[in-house]
Amino acid sequence: MATTFETLQSLEPALSVRQVLNLERVLAGEPEVVAGAAQLDRPVRWVHVAEAPDVGVMLSGGEMVLTTGVLLAGDEGKQAEYIQSLHRAEAAAVVLGLGRAFPAPPDVMRRAAERCGLPLVVLHRPFPFAELTEEVQSRLVRRKFAAVSLSEAVRTALTGLITAGAPLQGLLDEVAQHSGCPVVVTNLAHRVLATAGERSAVDDVLRDWERIARQAGGGPGDGWIRADLGGRGERWGRLVLCGYRGDTATGRLLADRAAEALVLHRMLGGAAAHTWEEQSAQSLLTDLVSGVVPARHLLPRARAAGLPVNRRTFVPLVVRDTEPAGLDRLLRLLGLPGLVAELADGATAVLLSLARDQDADALAGHFAARLRTETGEARTVVAAADPRTAWDDVPAGLREAQHVADAVADSSAALALPAVVRLRDVHLRGLVRLLRDDPHVQSFAERELDGLLCDTGQDLLNVLRTYLATGRNKSRTAQLHHVSRPALYRRLEAIQGRLGVDLDDFEQAASVHIALLAHDAQQG
Repeated sequence: MATTFETLQSLEPALSVRQVLNLERVLAGEPEVVAGAAQLDRPVRWVHVAEAPDVGVMLSGGEMVLTTGVLLAGDEGKQAEYIQSLHRAEAAAVVLGLGRAFPAPPDVMRRAAERCGLPLVVLHRPFPFAELTEEVQSRLVRRKFAAVSLSEAVRTALTGLITAGAPLQGLLDEVAQHSGCPVVVTNLAHRVLATAGERSAVDDVLRDWERIARQAGGGPGDGWIRADLGGRGERWGRLVLCGYRGDTATGRLLADRAAEALVLHRMLGGAAAHTWEEQSAQSLLTDLVSGVVPARHLLPRARAAGLPVNRRTFVPLVVRDTEPAGLDRLLRLLGLPGLVAELADGATAVLLSLARDQDADALAGHFAARLRTETGEARTVVAAADPRTAWDDVPAGLREAQHVADAVADSSAALALPAVVRLRDVHLRGLVRLLRDDPHVQSFAERELDGLLCDTGQDLLNVLRTYLATGRNKSRTAQLHHVSRPALYRRLEAIQGRLGVDLDDFEQAASVHIALLAHDAQQG
């Protein structure tokens, strides 16, 4: 896209009364504000030269009216009514050229303008009104043309991204590039679903989101511009430009184009609004688990996403082979605040946020029991880490729960485990899973199993795995591999020969067993 924030900054801004008075041509007339000085930031929509006392009926609002007051001189009643009619018509300001009609600022008009809050400006030197009209009108026309061009450029860029199948984040990044400010998408409860923009600026916005969200789009010039998201008579979200630095009209145009694109993106994707909530939770929990972003930097995002974070107990859970949507529904059914997100390899993270006086273990157990009932699957287990009261400890808790879930991934062991499984329940297997990325453990596994890790040793490795998993039960191992006991003995002898160990020796067998657990954990 050729139109970037730098280009946007070079566009003609909307002209306020103050900006008009600071134009070089106007300064030559020695303007003086004699009333309504607090209202000089009003936008000027047009400039109108008029001498008629009843000019107010011809205005539609936002005009700067230029007059010499020749038809008002000598009649204080007309002077007061003139100002009141301009106020009723919502004129931006009135500029009075001093001269034969009014050699000095008329006191009646000044008092009336002050009462109405209408800026009254007098020009002390003769000034051709035609020059001011030409200057302001040309600037306003250029601005409107530039705004329309920008609108079409943004629409073209966003439509192209949608056609190319870009994700929601891609569209928001484009909007943030054009607006030069943080962009936030929320649901109707002000819960943040997605953000874009410079990371530090976004974090500043989210840090106090709950308070400032309801002020978005408050008054003109506040830099907060929002557009509703929805269709078919139903609103389901909002897009907010946070701290937009351009003029309000252009910002609204940008917000409207962005909102149109987001609605179209949702319609073409066939996704419900809550899918964006799932994406938001997934992004947050994935960042927490990875540890790439410090937890304290993710706290504003968690708070803005609707997760209670002040004086809470956090319970990290991981469930395998269960749809995130089902887990989210279960949380709502049980009235448990939390976030749900799919991580990888069929694992779904659930982060509960409980009040400090709630029994975290009991509620986790209740959640797991209801999950088994809802799924009708007795093998379903919920891997859990111990509750955390400090937000900075949550990433380690999520990783621990994920390790526990990996350790019980073998469904044949699930029936012997409780509904909520913790690290202490998976014993040696859990410890090995936690240490599987340690180079010393990897080296140990390679060294202990070296004779079986080649292609020709895979069948023997499977026999060894079964033999150790059954507690070195030869009969059961032969049965599971559909071989005779003599044939099994020959295979066990081959295994011992390749590894250089005696599997009847407890310590040597335990060493090989640990190495095999580490090898399997690394492969998993």
